[in-house]
Amino acid sequence: MSSQEHKQKIWNLIKGMNTGMLTTLHGSELRSRPMYLVQDEYDGKLWFFTDLDAEKVFEVEEDNDVCVSFADPHDDVYVSLTGVGRVSKDKTLIDKFWNPFVADWFPEGKDSSNIGLLEIKVQKGEHWNADTSKMVQFYKSAKAKAKGGTPDIGEHEKFGT
Repeated sequence: MSSQEHKQKIWNLIKGMNTGMLTTLHGSELRSRPMYLVQDEYDGKLWFFTDLDAEKVFEVEEDNDVCVSFADPHDDVYVSLTGVGRVSKDKTLIDKFWNPFVADWFPEGKDSSNIGLLEIKVQKGEHWNADTSKMVQFYKSAKAKAKGGTPDIGEHEKFGT
């Protein structure tokens, strides 16, 4: 997907957001729902706990192309990651990623036969990071408009295959 340096950059952008919107194909329609990140580092994969009877599991098994989007409007950081999803029942990984927040969603505990992980192997993505204040963005937009140009209000990068 990308270099270790770039993976670290993506992780630095999303790690504080915790929740991403997972988009799957539901029949012929796109469907999104919030998912809580459970990992402490990023190596090109995203991990989320899931109930194995959830519709998203069946959607991923039917068509494993997915997108996960993260947004922090306060800091003007937006990340969209596209990849391949798969369901894992690996008990070692379930133990590794288990935490009190997840426990609230799964009252039967981590040994429940209905608990699994959704792994997203990221293949490509895009991110936006407006690294200036709203006032500076407004000024740059007004200046660019006056000159007939496009404002430069931060970083935008595409990556992957």
